[in-house]
Amino acid sequence: MATSLSSGANDESIAKQCFEWVRDNIMHSYDYKMNPVTCKASDVLRHRTGYCYAKSHLLVALLRSNSIPAGLCYQRISVGEHGAPFCLHGLTAVHLKNYGWYRIDPRGNKEGVNAQFVPPVEQLAFPTVQQEEADLPEIWSDPHPLVSAVLEEFDSYDAVYENLPDMHLLLK
Repeated sequence: MATSLSSGANDESIAKQCFEWVRDNIMHSYDYKMNPVTCKASDVLRHRTGYCYAKSHLLVALLRSNSIPAGLCYQRISVGEHGAPFCLHGLTAVHLKNYGWYRIDPRGNKEGVNAQFVPPVEQLAFPTVQQEEADLPEIWSDPHPLVSAVLEEFDSYDAVYENLPDMHLLLK
């Protein structure tokens, strides 16, 4: 799969192809009410479904297979429109030669969600606007343990939704 997405002339065009392929071809588990719950990139690719976290795992694997540095990063966002409950939202960070680290969101677009690859501007699925929301600055080489625990413990998309991982922030 990674090789078929590497027809670009540079890291930016390859990263864009990988991003758009995952965003548009892997169905978001909750949006499409799809099982099984996936975590590993190979399972996401095989079953063509995953939560934002799993879709990011696949995107990171595809980018790394094309020798493009990539890692996982997270936002803390409201599950609903306003306020609690909150959850982590999975993103991908890719290192582009012309821009440095750049975050992209392969979650999948739908009404009200329009994630795009337009460096150097980040166009993520969800803005962080509430005090309890945040763009977490870390770039992880492996999935956050809270995320892995939820994806490995629950076996249906609705059970994952009822137990979305979260971490509390220290607010100023």
